[in-house]
Amino acid sequence: MALSATLHTFDAQLADVDRGVYEDLELRLARHPSETAEFMVTRLLAYLLEYEEGITFSDGGVSSTDEPAVLVRDLTGRLTTWIEVGAPDAERLHRASKLADRVAIYTHRDPAKVLGPLAGKRIHRAEAIPLYSFDRAFIDTAVRAVARRNTVTLSVTERSAYLEINGTTLSTAVEEHALGTRP
Repeated sequence: MALSATLHTFDAQLADVDRGVYEDLELRLARHPSETAEFMVTRLLAYLLEYEEGITFSDGGVSSTDEPAVLVRDLTGRLTTWIEVGAPDAERLHRASKLADRVAIYTHRDPAKVLGPLAGKRIHRAEAIPLYSFDRAFIDTAVRAVARRNTVTLSVTERSAYLEINGTTLSTAVEEHALGTRP
């Protein structure tokens, strides 16, 4: 018998001072059995940090091969932003960059280990694809605070993230890395 996804709900308050985005959101994330808690938390952070009209989690989540973890479509349904989580391969990024106006990567992994395999590979508009990483202790602490039902506040200023999740308060810089370079 196949394992089913675990549903997590997040009542989130977002205050992104850097972009002037202030929203109260009710989010439901289905965590696939093969998805790590670190991946799910990073997927949530990517959604919040990229929040704009038309943003959504992909239908297939971690198991989808045709869509990213998070995506943005305009009012016509056209894919405008492809947001990867984790450590996507060069071929996937190349394809994404041809399909969407903008591509971004958010990772909970060591950025050097994500960037290393991408260096020198053919990736359409690689110079325009940012890789964002978080301090590992920040992700680990956030994972420990996650429950099935969650209350989250995320404030962002000068690319520093201040997160409160179920009473646990933590912060981290959101580091940006360029493809083709090592941190």
